[in-house]
Amino acid sequence: MRKAKGFKPLEINIPNQISGEILNGPVGRNLSHGAGFTLIELLVVISVIVLLMAILLPVLQRVRNQARAAVCQVNLKQWGTVLALYVEDNQGYLPNRETGWIWLLRGSALSEDDPNKPDIYNKVQTEGIACCPMAVKPSGFKGGGLLTEGDLSAPTWQVQVGWGSTFRAWEIRKPGPPFLCSYGFNRYLTQQGGHLLGRGFHPDLRGTDVFSLRRRGSIPTLLDSKWAGGAPRAHDRPPPSDRAGGTTMWCFTINRHNGHVNSLFLDWSVRKVGIKELWTLNWYREFDTAGPWTKAGGVLPEDWPEWMRKFKDY
Repeated sequence: MRKAKGFKPLEINIPNQISGEILNGPVGRNLSHGAGFTLIELLVVISVIVLLMAILLPVLQRVRNQARAAVCQVNLKQWGTVLALYVEDNQGYLPNRETGWIWLLRGSALSEDDPNKPDIYNKVQTEGIACCPMAVKPSGFKGGGLLTEGDLSAPTWQVQVGWGSTFRAWEIRKPGPPFLCSYGFNRYLTQQGGHLLGRGFHPDLRGTDVFSLRRRGSIPTLLDSKWAGGAPRAHDRPPPSDRAGGTTMWCFTINRHNGHVNSLFLDWSVRKVGIKELWTLNWYREFDTAGPWTKAGGVLPEDWPEWMRKFKDY
């Protein structure tokens, strides 16, 4: 096609946004007025993002905590295997001393430069399952306790233990190296625990004969705890907060898993236990499972400390 006589292409000057030069071309659009966010639009986008984060973060946190609680139960299930193997190797008996449980929990992490090894020594490496994922760091609390074995005037063993908390592990400080754990044992399953109150599951100094016990699925063995072990009593008052320490029911009464703790039972099963449900468990043979802090014993919702009132009653 021939151009019409006298036709001249239309020229439009377009500013170059980068160099500031003028671009000449036959056809174009003014790039100096390109699309962009206004301040109001930007604020709206930021507000939407903040709103979504406010909605999603609690959900993600809840899902993460549920996953950690599941891992905690897996840890306790593996502890059940460790204890079952120990019982099989020791004619059905558990350790007969509190320090025996300490060595069992600590596994093969004893100091290599110590020539003396305890009688009860678990050769399974347990460091990987010693802590609930919700409580893996030491509390840093300077106080603690001293567990002894043998004559108090000249003990065979002394174990220095530091307190933990709801979301912090307790710690074996001496003998070294340091060892962290966030589970505690039922001290009535040791000779010392039964001896303290003059009763328990076992009259034998060798410790608890697991095979002789009935209803083992109702006997708590290893639980989420802020201390190495506890000896709960039916009349133990609930702690004023889950930060309170103690070697009775208080060391297990912690809000680590949304109103629950995880527990390994003596049949090596694992399940979550409501915080108030702790007062209904079969800690030892004569333990009153319908004691004053149970629904059967007549406890009222307002009798519980304020931090526990929202939890399920049992």
